[in-house]
Amino acid sequence: MGSFSIWHWLIVLLIVIMVFGTKKLKNLGGDLGGAVKGFKDGMKDGSTPEDKPAAAPAAVAADKTTIDVEVKSKT
Repeated sequence: MGSFSIWHWLIVLLIVIMVFGTKKLKNLGGDLGGAVKGFKDGMKDGSTPEDKPAAAPAAVAADKTTIDVEVKSKT
C-alpha cells in the first residue's frame, strides 16, 4: 500500500496533462532547462575568477564624479 504502481503514475500524468495542457508543460520544461543551464554557467563563472581579467581599479579612481564619504554614527 506504500508504493505506487506504474498505473498510478500514468493516471497522475494524464491528469496533469489534462489540467495544464501540453503546450504549457513544454514551455515549463524549456524554462526549467534554461534556468538549470544558467545556474551551471553561473557556477562555472564563479569558480574560475582568475581566467577573466579583473576590472582596473585605476579607472574608477580616475572618474571625477565619485565622492568618498565617511559615515559617522549618532551618539
